[in-house]
Amino acid sequence: MPWITLAGAVVGALIATASAALLDRARWRRDKDERLLAARRILYSEYLASLSQARNAFRSLARTDDLGPAEREHAARDSFAPCYGMRYQMAVTATPDVFAASEHAFRRLRDVRDLAAAGTRADDGSYAHGRTEYEAALGRLVDVMRLGLGADRAPV
Repeated sequence: MPWITLAGAVVGALIATASAALLDRARWRRDKDERLLAARRILYSEYLASLSQARNAFRSLARTDDLGPAEREHAARDSFAPCYGMRYQMAVTATPDVFAASEHAFRRLRDVRDLAAAGTRADDGSYAHGRTEYEAALGRLVDVMRLGLGADRAPV
């Protein structure tokens, strides 16, 4: 009879240990997902801020007449330089769909940079077209980011 009690205790201990391990694994996975989501939220915000700062610099360049060609090109490239570092962070951290949309927005903004660097004025049709292409790509990027972060879901 005592061996049945002992066996029951061992089985109970095994069940308790397995349950605790499963719960810890689920908690660890949930915490890991929450940390990744928080990291992506910060990265996405910083990336959008970086693009915005560069875009504002290009707008100023496209409205300024008092810079020479070399100064204008240098200013445009300097304004865009921080976007490269953020781009590589997006390549490592973002989901594939967010990264694809971020690349498209990056390239459209780079086109705007090239126009501003070349001295294209803000009221020129090619600059307006480049700006419109960038804004459409940016809108798509924001939509994909929001979807990936769950910002479009109702709170539980």
